[in-house]
Amino acid sequence: MGELTEPASSWAIAVAQFAPTDDREDNRRQIAELVAAAEARGATLVVLPEYSAYFHKEFGPHWAEAAEPLDGPFVTALAELAARHDVTVIAGLAERVAEESPDAGRFSNTIVAVSPDGSVVATYRKMHLYDAFGQRESDWIVPGGLDQDPFFDLDGLRVGVQTCYDLRFPEVTRRLVDAGADLVLLPSEWVRGPLKEHHWRTLVTARAIENTVYVAAADHAPPIGAGNSLIVDPMGVALAGVGETTDVAVAVISRQRVDEVRAVNPALQLRRFRVEPLD
Repeated sequence: MGELTEPASSWAIAVAQFAPTDDREDNRRQIAELVAAAEARGATLVVLPEYSAYFHKEFGPHWAEAAEPLDGPFVTALAELAARHDVTVIAGLAERVAEESPDAGRFSNTIVAVSPDGSVVATYRKMHLYDAFGQRESDWIVPGGLDQDPFFDLDGLRVGVQTCYDLRFPEVTRRLVDAGADLVLLPSEWVRGPLKEHHWRTLVTARAIENTVYVAAADHAPPIGAGNSLIVDPMGVALAGVGETTDVAVAVISRQRVDEVRAVNPALQLRRFRVEPLD
């Protein structure tokens, strides 16, 4: 009889930052290099940005044309990388909407998590579309439903997923934490602009502090993205990060740190309001 394996108490996780383009093959090449670098630095989980599969600075019909199903070449490539490097990989893509759907011609802004055995263990379709700062995602994207279950288990750690503009809605992260998440992953394409880097770092840190969780946020590198991918602990300490370059940052997170912070700051137990959907 084999020995029982105790759940892990610490995990090395990575945020991987690059600037995806409309060259899907080159995007996959860069992702392969970043995942290999993350594994070489000890990571067992790698968070890549939103829109890692395909990105163009302007929305248009070409986005729906470039969209893929979840069994398409992009997720297949992620599965191969996850298996080859024995890591869990999280990344974003434009997901194709069924042709018979009333939303045909648009796409879903989808995040997938692929485990080391090559299977998709979680999906998340962006709920809060970026109709702000001069952009209108809702003209092209189908919003995700409010009943999604974007969670997976990482060797005993419950992990939740959200993306980009969701960060400005604190109830999204709180909902994940209410469902047991101790680590929240945030693949993003946080567009540069006046005060945007300040908003990014402040909000990532706030979501970690107010929920006493780890947050791992991966952004696009400049010139369009703000960069500044980072991993923040439950007390708001930035453990690792990437500035403006294409690179990988790795941090070790632990169950003990979550427990210690929640003992000192039991905000989740002391709150007097709950999160409910508006519709």
